[in-house]
Amino acid sequence: MNAIQRPEWALLIIDMENAFVDPTSPHCIKMAQESLPACRQVIDTCRTEKMPIFYIKRTYRDDGSDIEITRWEQWANTGRSMAPGSTGPKGADYCKEIQPQQGDYLLYKPRWSAFFQTSLDLILRRLGIRGVVIIGTTTPNCVRTTAYDANAYDYETVIISDATSSKTPEIQQANLEDLRGMGSRILTAAEFAEQGHAYELEHWVERIRQDKYENERIPEPIELHADGTSGWIDKW
Repeated sequence: MNAIQRPEWALLIIDMENAFVDPTSPHCIKMAQESLPACRQVIDTCRTEKMPIFYIKRTYRDDGSDIEITRWEQWANTGRSMAPGSTGPKGADYCKEIQPQQGDYLLYKPRWSAFFQTSLDLILRRLGIRGVVIIGTTTPNCVRTTAYDANAYDYETVIISDATSSKTPEIQQANLEDLRGMGSRILTAAEFAEQGHAYELEHWVERIRQDKYENERIPEPIELHADGTSGWIDKW
């Protein structure tokens, strides 16, 4: 299998804003802060390889009109964090260790997945991206839904295990195993930096297409009916 040009991969950084990382925030994800060095390593690797980098996060209007219904009560009772332009422990600003740089893409997502009602898929396709590397928080929520939607849109996915985070190691491991079962490749930040195969696509789309045309696969075959006639049977 030939290696694909590395710019056909993009890095998605999910919700690494202070309100989810700062230990004094009521929304802090316990393992998020300890993931920062690995996040930094992945970002540095992607910058070296000139991969497009997407910083993607949530912000909430102060009136609560755009917050998830299941998150509203905690958010409303703990100071209405992550307002647009907010800073500090409850802020929507990115952690100082992993600040965006000129040339990066900045996106705001209205729900868990980075693909839901955003321009992410449009931009990735315009750039010719075919695989995404995902880091950030939290693994069972926004990382996971982003990975599943990436798969639904035919992007190959790599999850960096030590650059993603959950509330507990048990939750983290369970979700990584689910993502592996879904088809994501799971790597550490060091493996991502060191192993050349981490940048190779599996070419699933091309292999499916090749199988269809080489073997003349028929999507809806015409079948023989009981009365001797033939035609398409609606099996759905």
